[in-house]
Amino acid sequence: MKRQSFWAVALGVVLGAGPVMAQASDRGPVTNLPLPRYVSLKASEGNARRGPDTSHRIDWVYKQRDIPLRVTAEFEHWRRVEDVDGKGGWMHYALLSGLRTVLVQTDMTQVFPRPDPSGPHVALLERGVIARLRECQRDWCRLETEGVRGWAEKRHLWGVETADEFD
Repeated sequence: MKRQSFWAVALGVVLGAGPVMAQASDRGPVTNLPLPRYVSLKASEGNARRGPDTSHRIDWVYKQRDIPLRVTAEFEHWRRVEDVDGKGGWMHYALLSGLRTVLVQTDMTQVFPRPDPSGPHVALLERGVIARLRECQRDWCRLETEGVRGWAEKRHLWGVETADEFD
């Protein structure tokens, strides 16, 4: 793999070129994993920096373990991430986990025992709850959070794409 200089990456960040801009079918130059993709914060605290190096200013400090983040670029041991609000920066890969989580976006999101809204719900989740993602079908995802297990409609969740389907 051709190694780019730090300044080429920094210029790419400023100009919106180079490895920092991901297209829908892009793959990361370091991991060969899809870009963009979702990960979660492994640590209980993580700094998001202006550039891919510890010498760069810290723009955000995430203090919620398991919060979902969207990886949009890679450079060496650094990943460019953004949160539900589109804020973010460069984080060291050791702070991130491949464990998929989602953030509930709609207050009082209903969780059902099956991916079917006709039955009774097993729980109501408040906006801002973080849940582990276990499986996704076309319109539904199976979640687990604080002893609650069940299915929620995908449209109420951030950290999963509409087209994501897996088990």
